[in-house]
Amino acid sequence: MRNALRFFFAVLAIFLAASVAHSQGGPNHPSITFEGQTYTPASILTRNMGTNEDQTTAFPPFKIIGNVYYVGTRTLSSYLIVTPQGNILIDSTYERNVPVIQHSVEQLGFKFTDVKILLGNHAHGDHMEGDAAVKALTGAQVEVMAEDVLDLQKMKPGGKEHPIDKILHDGDTVTLGGTTLVAHLTAGHTHGCTAWTDKVADGGKTYNVVFGCSLRSSAPLSPETIAEFDRSFEVVRTIPCDIQLGDHPGEFGMEEKYARMKPGAPNPFIDAATCKREINMEEAMFHAILAEQQKTGSSPR
Repeated sequence: MRNALRFFFAVLAIFLAASVAHSQGGPNHPSITFEGQTYTPASILTRNMGTNEDQTTAFPPFKIIGNVYYVGTRTLSSYLIVTPQGNILIDSTYERNVPVIQHSVEQLGFKFTDVKILLGNHAHGDHMEGDAAVKALTGAQVEVMAEDVLDLQKMKPGGKEHPIDKILHDGDTVTLGGTTLVAHLTAGHTHGCTAWTDKVADGGKTYNVVFGCSLRSSAPLSPETIAEFDRSFEVVRTIPCDIQLGDHPGEFGMEEKYARMKPGAPNPFIDAATCKREINMEEAMFHAILAEQQKTGSSPR
């Protein structure tokens, strides 16, 4: 009887894992081993998104470095960049999370109405669905990458039009109160996927901060998407980086680094040696997906 129960629960676990992978759009193949850990498209997606509770529950807001603060949830990143002339917010996430982000900003002692510019990493609902709500609350100027405009225009939570006040292109800068962010097109995950870079002063030194955009591949890969990823992997390796951030905390080990933040101790987020870790893992997965696609004869390349 005991063995029968064990077998039943083992089968049930496999079924549930497959169901989760299917519902999230991530298959359990191909698999890669990177730095001793096995990844599949499903496991990467699960790491990034977590549970519904993870997506909507605030992570304790904190100062990352200089004028850069984390104000997002457990698995959906949102960043506040504070300047003397108002603040910049990167990623509004889901519309339902806007009050959560607002509360985090206020917990840090800042006014949400001081957000003057709203940026995003890419045109998916878990990163930019809340743009209209943020604009309604703050009056912020919403600046978006040209290649993501069409997808953003389709993003209408509650029937609201997606605000677009300024269209940006690869290499454009966004400046406010002495802070300048540079937009780097790193397409593939979406056509307008954007890595933002910023030079941040802290403790008498200046650091290159990269707010990376997801490099997660989906299948099937079209010739256009393959070309986008090929270019993006080259681009991200040329970007100077001392502090790697991203649109999901799991991409840069935020929780583990946060736990190591202690008064007087080195800032664990300053870690140039691991800046390219996520890039290397995602590129390996991209090539594995492409190889599997070619092997089955479904590759359009």
